[in-house]
Amino acid sequence: MKTIFSVLFYLKRPKSYQTGPMPIYMRITIDSKRTEITTGRDCEPSQWIPSAGRMKGTKETVKSLNNYLDTLRAKIDDAHSAMIKAGDDITAESLKCRFLGKEENPKMLIEIFDNHNEKFGKLVGKENSKGTLSRYKISLSHTQRFLKWRFNLSDIPVKKVDHQFITDYDFWLRSERNCGNNSAVKYMRNFKKIITICLDNGWIDRNPFLKYKGKTKRVHRVCLEQDDLNRIAEKNFSSARLEQIRDIFLFSCYTGLAYIDIKNLHREHLTDRYDGEIWIMTNRQKTDIPTRVPLLPQAIELIRKYEYHPKCANTGLLFPVPSNQKVNDYLKEIAELCKIKQTLTFHIARHTFATTITLANDVPIESVSVMLGHASIKTTQEYAKVLNLKLSRDMSALRSKIGS
Repeated sequence: MKTIFSVLFYLKRPKSYQTGPMPIYMRITIDSKRTEITTGRDCEPSQWIPSAGRMKGTKETVKSLNNYLDTLRAKIDDAHSAMIKAGDDITAESLKCRFLGKEENPKMLIEIFDNHNEKFGKLVGKENSKGTLSRYKISLSHTQRFLKWRFNLSDIPVKKVDHQFITDYDFWLRSERNCGNNSAVKYMRNFKKIITICLDNGWIDRNPFLKYKGKTKRVHRVCLEQDDLNRIAEKNFSSARLEQIRDIFLFSCYTGLAYIDIKNLHREHLTDRYDGEIWIMTNRQKTDIPTRVPLLPQAIELIRKYEYHPKCANTGLLFPVPSNQKVNDYLKEIAELCKIKQTLTFHIARHTFATTITLANDVPIESVSVMLGHASIKTTQEYAKVLNLKLSRDMSALRSKIGS
């Protein structure tokens, strides 16, 4: 980035000055912002040429002083050239520090990232969600590991983050951390938020993400078909813990609620004030978007099953939900016992609700979108896999209309 750079030597009048020599100062100006440095020399005002910034005369003492000023000017020029070559952010203050051999207090990447997460965390429950905070914390951890891997550093000045840094970081996420494309892109988006903060505050003047082209790819959403769902629902488990996890999973299949939203469900979230039927009225923790779900008989039956469970009776929770890790571990056992071929995770239940329970039974996608708590119907379309059975049924209805 081109800068307007100038150097001026001048006499600076001291406070309470009356007569005698004045100190000579060097003023550095870059893009209309300036700073000054004392030269350690002085001159009588009558012997100073302001337009030239030099002492007048031909004596050896005069030549020595002017040569000294020329040397200072040459050193400033060298420092300026070195900063341009290094790609440093050049300001009057940073050039002064370079000339004096001092380092500015640089803004450090990890320090900025950590400060962002701390502020973000204080707004959890007000403007931000725990889930998003968790992703930023993981992204910070990845960034720290990348710095160690690439530079053997625990932190780095944010001015050193350039396009090469971005491409190396993306490569590290995909190779060393084995992240899939979408995961890598999401972590890079978290990191980009930190870089945007730096740009907005003027801590950097170049956007290292300018030529980064990270795009998520559409993912094939896995769901359970009705036969698999029936097999899980009808299975008798000898273990109470597996039965409990199965029931919580089924409740998600019948409501579309995510794991954390079921874990947070209380009796106060149930209402029958609309049509006499029982509804769940809550907000998604991930996005704080309202979710409105009229309950199917299967879901109501599951709620009643745990009404007198000690944890539910004492807290008002609808279900005794263990940690997400335990739930997914138990679901692997359930899949094996029920001979479900695909890997069973809790999020599959949400996909199953969107597809097998609702869309496959002709519930309009607009209604499904509201029940899932999506801000955009495009998000619902990504979850909703159109089943062959429904395609066949739709085309059969079309044939009947055309044939009649």
